[in-house]
Amino acid sequence: MTGVVQECAKKIIENVEKVIIGKREAVQAAVIALLCQGHVLIEDVPGVGKTMLARAVARSIGCDFSRIQFTPDMLPSDVTGVNIFNQKTRQFEFRPGPVFAQIVLADEINRATPKTQSALLEAMEERQVTVDGVTRPLAQPFLVLATQNPIEYEGTFPLPEAQLDRFLLRIHLGYPSPRDELAILAAQQFEHPITRLEQVVTLDELRSAQEAVKRIHVEHSVREYVVALVEATRRHPDVYLGASPRGSLALFKTAQARAAVLGRDYVIPDDVKALAPATLAHRLILNPAARVKQTDAHYVVQELLHSLPVPGARVSAAAM
Repeated sequence: MTGVVQECAKKIIENVEKVIIGKREAVQAAVIALLCQGHVLIEDVPGVGKTMLARAVARSIGCDFSRIQFTPDMLPSDVTGVNIFNQKTRQFEFRPGPVFAQIVLADEINRATPKTQSALLEAMEERQVTVDGVTRPLAQPFLVLATQNPIEYEGTFPLPEAQLDRFLLRIHLGYPSPRDELAILAAQQFEHPITRLEQVVTLDELRSAQEAVKRIHVEHSVREYVVALVEATRRHPDVYLGASPRGSLALFKTAQARAAVLGRDYVIPDDVKALAPATLAHRLILNPAARVKQTDAHYVVQELLHSLPVPGARVSAAAM
């Protein structure tokens, strides 16, 4: 069971790393989201490879790929599609928007207004789109890879809380090390590696891996640890709004996927701790006092990870 997942993930990760150099943790997180059938928000400064990561994942699994370049003047119908009146047939015909693809790159999503951003809500949660009262299902698998620049940048709008909650993971790429940047220069001297990237996993193999992830065993004590961690975000003094049950499910599912990717058929607390910041931090809304102190949500999650007891851990005599 775990061999199917591990082999599938290994092929995708190694293929994507031909394009995204030196970012194994971020690439692995994107593959974990793919195995969990969840959406990914990639937040970072321009030029570090956010768009290339999305395109490389799409090429690796051979899915239909669509790119939406979000701008302030964009309308919801530019995302979902629109009904056009056909003069010949005297009937309205539906012109599907770019969201009708298996992998959708929502590029610079926070440059669009909240009204346009919300056009993705139904698609991300229910895998369907409703236009003029008619509901149309989306192709499977369906994955939204959204990129956004830091909110402090000019011309950006904060994502609505409801939409942030629909992203399974939020990841950061960061600047490459000098050594990795030299490798990037060499790799792109004549052409971009993305042009040579080939499909390495079939859709049937991906679906088998996705089903296998669901069967990864999670001990009851680890489940309690997940719930305790999420519940603690709701009681933290710096947090105005804590993570919802959707956050618990995200942490639970991604921990299963990480265990399978690493070759285990059971989840350990380290899986939960490794993925807690990426699955929970973007779901928290801090209160004004915390923002004045320049405390961020990532720091809050890390603080909770250090303070909550870990299942199976023993307290040493020196600590008592």
